[in-house]
Amino acid sequence: MKYFLLALGLLSFSSRAQTAGGDSDWLVKPTIAKARIDQSAGDIVMSNGLVKRAFRLKPDLACIEYKNLTNGQQLLRAVKPEARVVVNGVAYNVGGLYGQKENAYLLPQWIDQLKVSDSAFHYIDLKISKIEPYLKWKTAMWAGSKKNATGSEVTFRFGSSLPVLAGVDVYVHYAIFDGIPLVSKWVTIENRSKNDMTVDQVVNEILAVTEEESAVVGKPEEMAKPNGLYIENNFAFNNAMRYPLSDQATHWKVDKSYTSQVNYDYQTPCLLEVHPKVAMGTRLKAGEKLESIRTYELLMDSYDRERKGMAIRKMYRTIAPWTTVNPIFMHLVSKNDEQVRTAIDQCAATGYEALILSFGSHCNMEDVSPENLKKWKDLTDYAHSKKIMIGSYSLFSSRKISEEDDVINPKTGKTGGAFFGNAPCMGSKWGLAYLDKLKKFMSYTGFDIFENDGPYPGDVCASTSHPGHEGLVDSQWKQMALQKGLYHWCAENGIYVNAPDWYFLDGTNKVALGYREVNFSLPREQQKILNRQNIYDATWNETPSMVWGFVPLTKYQGGGPEAVLEPLSEHLDAYEQLMMQYYGAGVQACYRGPRLYDTDETKKTVSNVISWYKKYRDILNSDVIHLRRADGRDWDGIMHVNPELPAKGLVMLYNPTSEKMVRNIKLPLYYTGKDQSVKIRVKEGVAQSYKVGRNYEVDYKVEIPAESYTWLVVE
Repeated sequence: MKYFLLALGLLSFSSRAQTAGGDSDWLVKPTIAKARIDQSAGDIVMSNGLVKRAFRLKPDLACIEYKNLTNGQQLLRAVKPEARVVVNGVAYNVGGLYGQKENAYLLPQWIDQLKVSDSAFHYIDLKISKIEPYLKWKTAMWAGSKKNATGSEVTFRFGSSLPVLAGVDVYVHYAIFDGIPLVSKWVTIENRSKNDMTVDQVVNEILAVTEEESAVVGKPEEMAKPNGLYIENNFAFNNAMRYPLSDQATHWKVDKSYTSQVNYDYQTPCLLEVHPKVAMGTRLKAGEKLESIRTYELLMDSYDRERKGMAIRKMYRTIAPWTTVNPIFMHLVSKNDEQVRTAIDQCAATGYEALILSFGSHCNMEDVSPENLKKWKDLTDYAHSKKIMIGSYSLFSSRKISEEDDVINPKTGKTGGAFFGNAPCMGSKWGLAYLDKLKKFMSYTGFDIFENDGPYPGDVCASTSHPGHEGLVDSQWKQMALQKGLYHWCAENGIYVNAPDWYFLDGTNKVALGYREVNFSLPREQQKILNRQNIYDATWNETPSMVWGFVPLTKYQGGGPEAVLEPLSEHLDAYEQLMMQYYGAGVQACYRGPRLYDTDETKKTVSNVISWYKKYRDILNSDVIHLRRADGRDWDGIMHVNPELPAKGLVMLYNPTSEKMVRNIKLPLYYTGKDQSVKIRVKEGVAQSYKVGRNYEVDYKVEIPAESYTWLVVE
């Protein structure tokens, strides 16, 4: 019965660990298996001990196996083309084999009987190499990891015998990573002909995946999607601040060739295709190359939300290590240069590491006059002399520039109707100049941080006069490329980027954790609980360093004296707890106001919290285990875990009630890597030994002060 429940993913992690063995769990103990790509007589096999993907090379190239080696699950049920490209209005398949009669499953003995399909592009040769970083990033800031992903890559080259496609090569790239069940895929098109061509679309992944559920009736959007495969790509936007809502390219479609499926109308969502929702429509000139979006496929071995989230967090740390950079910053509201210097001094005095000129401040990065550039370079030099990083906020999308430069609504032929109502087109003269000005400003002044509010949110533009795109059809692809280009430039120049949209896989470092801004006009007591709820909800799939929160030192979005912390010395308890809630979660917040402290006592409080955070910084930036969500009625808390650190865990517990509470709390220790005994101490007290139960838990009796918090260290 136990193995049956395990297969269904219904056992808890502790039970699962007892069955599978924690020593062999890649999320607890890093696997020593390295990614490798082996070639035999007619097959190519990618594997790293956690995932296996195999290809048949003859009579044409096709994926014939996709297996999760941690639980033995076979993901593939049928052979499909490797990709599909739409060139000059005509769709052409790339590779693949034909002749599989049953599409519910694929047997090895069938493969030799499969024949060359009617694809236009056929396999020519391959190249195997090591993974090279696609983003040459750097940073001088604290980071949880500065190690780029390692592994192996294979590139398959395809060509066509059709005269209309002469000189056009399609390259299908795969990468498999060390230590994680993750495969990446993308497509490159090279135009070696003498003529320009239009690439209308690139479908860089086509997978016939085993269905998640079998429903006799129902529509695709109503049915569950395959749990064993988590898909992410670098074509995500819309300011949702959550990847699944931002994804613009993952499509679970129906497969009418799968005639033995349970659904009578063949509506089961079991065919994965990855391509931009809006056609690319971009011109590929003779001699040029075009790269598709990059897809990342992470294999899941459980239905447990925490485990799935930890796998996704591990993926970000692996493929986008810049997301682990996490400077301690203040959000300054300034009216003059002297306030900037004062804030720099206060940051240096309390242990802060960075200063961001907030929205509403007097820094204008679009002003590249010699006088403005010199002023901000002098202020940057002063900040750097104090070992403080500095940067500024800049708004792009939710503003009106002009009838000439705003996006043109294809329905009306006029401006208006964009994601934010009115918005500039990044491909307009103003948009291109905006990008140039930002780069010039940051290069000259030496700014270390760029906070880009309203980054490109996906607006299409029907203008035919904007120099950055030809018309409506290529407007989204070209604007997206411009936005990505800015973030690539920032990453390569060591500039940290906050942006409230999902550009992580193209160089941004942090996104808002998800909050309602008007909530910061509510009384402080409500803000405490709401902030803890926001933190709890945001850290299921994101690491602490990937998100930011908000603390209004001064009035923001309305509210009265009960909502703000100024005068700081009169609200020290609330100030200190709000800081501990965020820093205790490993999450940086925008402490928005003109100063960090107003008295020596306030200064001491801020300095103490920052010193505490720095002492435990490594574990506080580690994975969050969700213990209990805040509801204002009882305790709530989270637990950080990292089996590779001396401090295996750090627990933050809160008591929102007016009375001291004593509770017996079950601490889940599986992901600390400790399965026999641990030492636990309250704050800086003396550690006591506890036996770890068979369910990988410790029953711990804890006292939490009224309207306050406590913390525990697991060693």
